[in-house]
Amino acid sequence: MNCSKPVSNKNVKITDKFWKEKTELVRKKVIPYQWKALNNEIENAEPSFCVRNFRLAAEILEKRKKGIETPVFSTGEWHYSYKNENENSFFGWVFQDSDLAKWIEAVSYSLQNTEDKNLESLADSAVDLICAAQAENGYINTFYTINNPKKAFSNLRDHHELYCFGHLAEAGVAYYYATGKSKLLKAVCRYADFIADTFGDNGIKGYDGHEIAEMALIKLYEATENKKYLYTAKLFIDRRGTKPYYFDIEHNENSGSDLNYFYNQAHLPVRQQKEAVGHAVRAVYLYSGMADTARYTNDKELLDTCKALFDDITNKKMYITGGIGSSCVGEAFTFAYDLPNDLAYAETCASIGLVFFARRMLQADYNSKYADVMERCLYNGILSGMAEDGKSFFYVNPLEVHPQACKNDSRKRHVKSTRQKWFDCACCPPNIARLLSDYGEYCFTETDNVFFVNLYQSCTVTSDKADIEIQSDYLQSGKVTFNINTKKPFKIAFRIPYWCNYFEFSKSNPFIKNGYAYFDIDENDKITACFKPEIKIIKCNPNVRENIGKAAITRGPFVYCLEEKDNGKNLHLLRLAHNPKFFFNGESITAKGYREDFCGNALYTEYSEATEKLVELTFIPYYKWANRGENEMSVYIRY
Repeated sequence: MNCSKPVSNKNVKITDKFWKEKTELVRKKVIPYQWKALNNEIENAEPSFCVRNFRLAAEILEKRKKGIETPVFSTGEWHYSYKNENENSFFGWVFQDSDLAKWIEAVSYSLQNTEDKNLESLADSAVDLICAAQAENGYINTFYTINNPKKAFSNLRDHHELYCFGHLAEAGVAYYYATGKSKLLKAVCRYADFIADTFGDNGIKGYDGHEIAEMALIKLYEATENKKYLYTAKLFIDRRGTKPYYFDIEHNENSGSDLNYFYNQAHLPVRQQKEAVGHAVRAVYLYSGMADTARYTNDKELLDTCKALFDDITNKKMYITGGIGSSCVGEAFTFAYDLPNDLAYAETCASIGLVFFARRMLQADYNSKYADVMERCLYNGILSGMAEDGKSFFYVNPLEVHPQACKNDSRKRHVKSTRQKWFDCACCPPNIARLLSDYGEYCFTETDNVFFVNLYQSCTVTSDKADIEIQSDYLQSGKVTFNINTKKPFKIAFRIPYWCNYFEFSKSNPFIKNGYAYFDIDENDKITACFKPEIKIIKCNPNVRENIGKAAITRGPFVYCLEEKDNGKNLHLLRLAHNPKFFFNGESITAKGYREDFCGNALYTEYSEATEKLVELTFIPYYKWANRGENEMSVYIRY
């Protein structure tokens, strides 16, 4: 199987104003803020207990080494509160450990971007804390270490041990690549060895309830070349969905229905799964691990399954913003074209997971549609998850918000009209931090003889093929210039963005295949590409019932929205003029439209043509909404 690999974040130096601002915000504001949150130091925010749990676990292990008996607490819940638990028990969600792991991973990528000795020292202390909470057999999980170590791996379906391991493993690899320090990597390898032995051919026949262990084991395999980790990842994938269902065995149940396993993507063996179902984050994390495993084991059937799942998501179940998982019930996919705007879940983590999946598919199948999806998510449904000051966050990313409904309609209480300082279930904020810090690693992939340009931004990039300086005005004029200092002959392949109808290159006669324009590079060269960004009116497939008669506005990679701050209350009374003339001021877009005059208080009246007045409509990039206080928002407008 011909595969590409990403150019390391370490070899990509972002100079782009847009993305440099985001990565520096994460380094200077978000990472320090999240460290405070993990230490319960944010006033009026949900407490995390994450660091506290690691400290307590380390203390308990030290006592046990000395033969001191420690108390045992309940392991039957998903969440433990200081209000109703013993002060010496675990607090928070059972997966709380993962937040610290993601924080270390974000720090790692940030250190690749910018040297920061103080931040590195702080991360070293976090690594020491995690390692101090490691049992002698390699096991690391504060929930079971604190509450009852004898119950370890007794509830794979619900209690996230393998999920927490996955994040720890990814943090260990990232910190090693960033600093050369192997303490955490060695610790997670000990844990991975314990898992491989525990779940090997002669061990527990289970697999993770919340997937991520698969792609984390692949990362360990890439870092160590230990084939045991690749084998264990494949074992988890091959076991999933086979009968008898392991989760039935684990819980001494007989589900009686495959439907009970859709949530965990365990309803069928993975190679028989052609439709994305269940919890959206779990799904795309699993599919990412499947794509990785398919590449390394040359499993065409598994890769074909991944292609079918990717197409099902992006052609039938993805919002225009790159959001996935439309239902708050189970944070899940529902059915094709079910994409409600005001009830949308579209968890930030789910869009991040879709980027993970898309990047891995791009490595195995050179097609621009995967990078197109990465771009859609990054510029819209992911950036919307964090405020512009880096100090508040969205868990849910709706496409329409009426603040009164969020407060008074129980069906919409998962939707917040303002970003939150933190969450007790805080998976999204550190996930954003680690992805944005690692942005450089999503920009380019390469094979032995081809260098693929997947995302466009100003940066310098170092490869064995060339040193390339990129000067980008991609978001304004669409012009991108590549100064190529060639080390050996190779091909460079430029992605033609999905939104671009008109493009041109300064170098003639490109070979175009699967959305990439290929050029031969034999010597130092300079190539200018221009991808003309136009304002577009976009409609949905008519099977998306909520958006019949409506349209969205886009320009380049950005989706736009209306806000009450610019357009007044009752956005649902607005419509876009027929064939409007748009004006772009460098960020917002204006156009003529109409506001329906609503007269009288009668609930029902005989139908008559609406009376409207001409108004000027203002659209802002979707990711910027709710940065000016609480107000209505809508992506779609009547047209």
